[in-house]
Amino acid sequence: MGKLTIGCFSSLVGSLSLDFAVKLANTAIKKGHTVDFWVSGNATMLSKKGQRAFKDYSALMKIVQEMTATGKFQITACEACAEARGYHKEDTLEGFKRHSMDWYLASSFSADRVLHIGGD
Repeated sequence: MGKLTIGCFSSLVGSLSLDFAVKLANTAIKKGHTVDFWVSGNATMLSKKGQRAFKDYSALMKIVQEMTATGKFQITACEACAEARGYHKEDTLEGFKRHSMDWYLASSFSADRVLHIGGD
């Protein structure tokens, strides 16, 4: 199986690009692929500690934790995007990495396929 790098460039509230990208990553892992997942822009909110799941509201932490547990998934938040939104290193959930854009570029170069999702 191959390596897939997904970059999610989520925009303002109401964008479903993050939901779609997470579900796509989960499907790829279930098919045996490994996935490097990059979140930037407003998608960095996924890395923030203290989130609560509400009924009928998108909550992706459970599926992200399940994917991370497989050992075939790593998720990284854009450090600059997180800092700009007030999400500091100590606010970052366990299992998330924080790096600059060079991490995403390096992952893209070593991937079999790269998908950029969002940026609308």
